[in-house]
Amino acid sequence: MFDGLSDRFNEIFDRLKKRGALSEDDVKAAMREVRVALLEADVALPVVKDFIDGVTERAVGQEVLKSISPGQMVVKIVNDHLVETLGGGEAVGLNYAATPPIPILLVGLQGSGKTTTAAKLALRMQNRDRKKVLLAGLDIARPAAQQQLAVLGEQAGTACLQPVFGEQPVGIAKRALETARREGYDAVILDTAGRLAIDDALMAEVAEMRDLVQPAETLLVADALSGQDAVNVAREFNERIGLSGIILTRVDGDSRGGAALSMRAVTGRPIKFIGIGEKLEDLDEFQADRIAGRILGMGDVVGLVEKAAENIDQAAAEKVAKKALRGNFTLEDLADQLAQVRKMGDIGGLLGMLPGVGKMKKQLAEADVDNKMIAQQQAIILSMTIKERRNPKLLNAKRRKRIAAGSGTSVQDVNRLLKQFQQMNSMMKKMGKSGMKGAMAGMMPGMMPR
Repeated sequence: MFDGLSDRFNEIFDRLKKRGALSEDDVKAAMREVRVALLEADVALPVVKDFIDGVTERAVGQEVLKSISPGQMVVKIVNDHLVETLGGGEAVGLNYAATPPIPILLVGLQGSGKTTTAAKLALRMQNRDRKKVLLAGLDIARPAAQQQLAVLGEQAGTACLQPVFGEQPVGIAKRALETARREGYDAVILDTAGRLAIDDALMAEVAEMRDLVQPAETLLVADALSGQDAVNVAREFNERIGLSGIILTRVDGDSRGGAALSMRAVTGRPIKFIGIGEKLEDLDEFQADRIAGRILGMGDVVGLVEKAAENIDQAAAEKVAKKALRGNFTLEDLADQLAQVRKMGDIGGLLGMLPGVGKMKKQLAEADVDNKMIAQQQAIILSMTIKERRNPKLLNAKRRKRIAAGSGTSVQDVNRLLKQFQQMNSMMKKMGKSGMKGAMAGMMPGMMPR
């Protein structure tokens, strides 16, 4: 997300940073470029205007013109305003200050990803907040919508209210709340019906549901890819139903990010979560300061560390690290490490969390660093016998040909992986003997794995 905007901002600010001092004209010229970049990212015009006015007001003052590094100061001012536009530094979690079972109403248009988001949210509440959650599908208009929710609930390990043929949404909601009270659930997630577009019938149905269940949270599920349409939908739902927050889906497919930048400013309601992939685990808390950092190429190291902590077995990782430093790292260990990386999510998204990686997109594209590459390397290692994985010296030309055929790759791919493995092993041995300094001193140009 925000790739296009991030690229433009990096170009603008790189030029500013190279100058020893900035004039008022320099700042205003940069702000004109920022304005165009925001509009191209599909940010709502009123939001762009307020943003540029706020930044310019501070950026042409003495604060910037007299600072030691004016270019860096402008970046800081833009970062601060981005954080404000996106909703402030603190993440806004779910409201649990209500008598259980807490009703959570998901609303939105058809195709926005409500049903999948309901299961993602349930899984997150179970794992992160230790809540017992019941899912209930109120969509009787879309064929198999309730069955889809039941299947997703089973995958998430969450109970789902059994559908009753012919039961209307109001009846389903009442039964869900009664079941949750009787069986001691902490929360009920109610997945409402959507429409292809906003209409009075949809709004009346959602309003009736809201009045009946008195939800602690009324969350709009909106598709980031729909851009300004998503912003208009958010405004309409907020005015007619009253939202407590927004969940933005398909964020991983949206390179512009205009919807996220506009929604908070237009509705005054926080974006609480973002969907960053297709897996049920791919629902992240929305934190404005981290998102602003990623837009400006500063990365999100805290987010990356959190992902690692959630998905990587620390004890196993330490054990492998000790083996590596003793020079006992095997292809089996490498396969385990590749599996751990894949568990953390899309490799492109993970790299985007590292500071400065945005400026290396061309090199990363040429290096072909993606999920497919990691899956290919796993396939190569898994096509080896246990003896071969533990002792790569056994891999003669005949064996390499067999491994390539078994993994659906070429002999060149097998050779490349083995060369990278040898280089990695060599560096880790040097680190074990003389620390990082020794490893860096021993590295020759071109030794790093592609």
